[in-house]
Amino acid sequence: MNIAQPACELTTCRPLEGQLAVVTGSTSGIGLGIATALAGAGANVVLNGFGSREEIAATIASLGELDVEVEHDAADLLNTGGAAALVEGAIERHGRIDILVNNAGIQHVSPIESFPVERWNAIQALNLGAAFHTVRAAMPAMKAAGFGRIINVASAHGMVASPFKSAYVAAKHGVLGLTKTVALEVARDGITCNAICPGYVWTPLVEQQIADTARARGLTHQQVIEDVLLAAQPSKRFATVEEIGALALFLAGPMASSINGAAIPVDGGWTAQ
Repeated sequence: MNIAQPACELTTCRPLEGQLAVVTGSTSGIGLGIATALAGAGANVVLNGFGSREEIAATIASLGELDVEVEHDAADLLNTGGAAALVEGAIERHGRIDILVNNAGIQHVSPIESFPVERWNAIQALNLGAAFHTVRAAMPAMKAAGFGRIINVASAHGMVASPFKSAYVAAKHGVLGLTKTVALEVARDGITCNAICPGYVWTPLVEQQIADTARARGLTHQQVIEDVLLAAQPSKRFATVEEIGALALFLAGPMASSINGAAIPVDGGWTAQ
């Protein structure tokens, strides 16, 4: 029996060559990890997110070394028009959108009786609303092409709750509902829509959170990691942005055509409990 051989070596294969990926919240952390993985596989990338002009220029230059086109769009995703304009602008400039990754998000922690209404509204607008508006804007071009990959970065909090995070948990549960609904609508159009649900991921933001929490609670660095942040994460280790990027790359690639409407946890077993 002849066994089909891979079309290229894993170290050199560029399965996304020439495709266009729009990745929100991609100037740092998880979003940058995903953008890097997609660019490494040959996708041209539209970045979106905050940062100084110098930092963003350095990121563009670094990703450009992967022999792809990289640009940054400063669209404000808290604004309904901004979220749609990000995608519409990419399509206008490049004539296509193959991969859409909704990663941008914010968080606020507070008891519900004192949760600031403006923070609730902002979290819903960015974490959930922006995903709706970008998907809505991308759909006509993806349907016309007969191909598309939509990847929504939700959270373990899209599957389980934690106290004092009402807005974030509600929004991330909404992202999973949106993901499943879109997946059903486009199942025959060559488009897939899936969600990645990270637990705690090692990013500069989390690293700073550890230092702040240690000072505030009088704990050691390791105590904060094990007893506070990773208390619910059985592996007692952080996921890495590279791991999230690798999963996003797989979902964007040709071997994930039958994965649709899935919510995939990357949480060290947190949501298995």
